[in-house]
Amino acid sequence: MKLRTLTVFRHMLPVKGGGYRMANAFVERLETTIVRLESDCGVIGWGETCPVGPTYAPSHAAGAQAALQALAPGLMGTFIDQPVLVQRRMDSLLNGHNYAKAAIDIAVHDLLGKKTGRSVADLLGGAIRDRIPSYYASAVGSPDEIAEIAEEKAREGYPRMQVKISGRPVEIDIEVVTKVWERIGGRMQLAIDGNRGLTTRDAVMLSNSCRHIPFILEQPCDSLEDVIAIRPRLHHPVYIDESATDLATVIRLAGQSLVDGFGMKVTRIGGLTQMARFRDICEVRHLPHTADDAWGGDIIAAACVQLGATVVPRLFEGTWLAQPYIEGHYDTGAGIAIHNGHIDLPKGPGLGVNPSPDLFTDEVCKFS
Repeated sequence: MKLRTLTVFRHMLPVKGGGYRMANAFVERLETTIVRLESDCGVIGWGETCPVGPTYAPSHAAGAQAALQALAPGLMGTFIDQPVLVQRRMDSLLNGHNYAKAAIDIAVHDLLGKKTGRSVADLLGGAIRDRIPSYYASAVGSPDEIAEIAEEKAREGYPRMQVKISGRPVEIDIEVVTKVWERIGGRMQLAIDGNRGLTTRDAVMLSNSCRHIPFILEQPCDSLEDVIAIRPRLHHPVYIDESATDLATVIRLAGQSLVDGFGMKVTRIGGLTQMARFRDICEVRHLPHTADDAWGGDIIAAACVQLGATVVPRLFEGTWLAQPYIEGHYDTGAGIAIHNGHIDLPKGPGLGVNPSPDLFTDEVCKFS
């Protein structure tokens, strides 16, 4: 089965509620990049990558589209029923740019699943369950506002909440964490996410001031070196998110016991092929982790859920979806949605979602 056509689309995703604020970014609308692959036997696979603006990570929509245009000519005619070989081919054509390659890798898995009549979860080793936990991530907000959201999400059935902080005086963040805990107690697991925005001083102050509150502290500081340096002075487990940019870094952190878990994004690590390897490393080292992405619609959401369903439950911290912040679905009949804090594994072959054929109209390029 060879690649016959590769088409790239751009698609706008307005953010519901007026915008979403993190430590280093505020977004009101996001440009997602869609990849459509068609094989020589007429099977179609879909992929997607959607950076959260240009300041959250070293990735942006125009960069993804430029990288895909650089990759596409060298992929024409490639056998695409062997995802590992496709990945190696991409690496031989373009150094880095994992977030762009991920869209092709996701589409290859979708296409292969549809060709063989198997779900992507089956291709990745097999689903352990058909319903996975999600978690809710609040934007940066005031103490009373975030405490109210936490109470609401606990009632909705979310098993975990990620509270975003930083980008302001640490005393406000300490008050946020304290009020959230006062409101929900132990009804949800808590992750306090600095999104690289805390100084080492403020991260230590936060952990010391809230030592009585059980939570994991996610990527508090900008650099990996800063996080490693202060970890012995913290009273909370530390997860790495933005700094886990490749498998070599993951292997270093896991092998040297420098981290207690990961928040991992499918597109950041390079797609489902790399994500399955990451999952297996974490299983060997008994490290909890998430399986989610920075943003995106039903295609990315389905990829995260398919992978999440294969993770050992005791190590799985859940999948975050942008779906609560997005209007509508790509697939009006089988869009990925959160119900009572959990997500059902999509039915059918491949990713289990089939975007409406007339939805993506802003074509960036087409190769055949």
